[in-house]
Amino acid sequence: MRIGELAARAGTTPRALRYYETRGLLSARRGENGHRVYDEDDLRLLRQIRTLQDFGFDLEETRPFVECLRAGHPEGDSCPASLDVYRRKLAQLDLLMAELAAVRSQVGEQLVRAERARDALAADALVPGGPEPGCAVFPGDVPGGTTDTHGTEDGHR
Repeated sequence: MRIGELAARAGTTPRALRYYETRGLLSARRGENGHRVYDEDDLRLLRQIRTLQDFGFDLEETRPFVECLRAGHPEGDSCPASLDVYRRKLAQLDLLMAELAAVRSQVGEQLVRAERARDALAADALVPGGPEPGCAVFPGDVPGGTTDTHGTEDGHR
């Protein structure tokens, strides 16, 4: 099959295929007319690459899987090097998840502090002479503020 057909069947573009070729992940043979020619094995390689990229693997991380398929294995992840990539990727994901959990915890704590502060202001507003509650995107949005036609006090955002 030619490059356009392979690209369509693999869900990618001819440009991407040429890039994979320059990176050594895909090998094109040339027909008598000089056009690139591919077969079903190339489609298997591309599907493996695309699946891994959809999972967040970078292009270089797909190399052991491609080499495993080229070595004749029925699956690209049945070789030790592929399994090592899976392990490294899982370790990276575990680290990212821990970092996200820490950030989530900090944001949750900040929300609790902000809600307590808001509640305290609201309680103070109920006391005679307490502060008047108000939140504003622009100064003119607060009662008693002034704005020009642009919604800001000085005409600039």
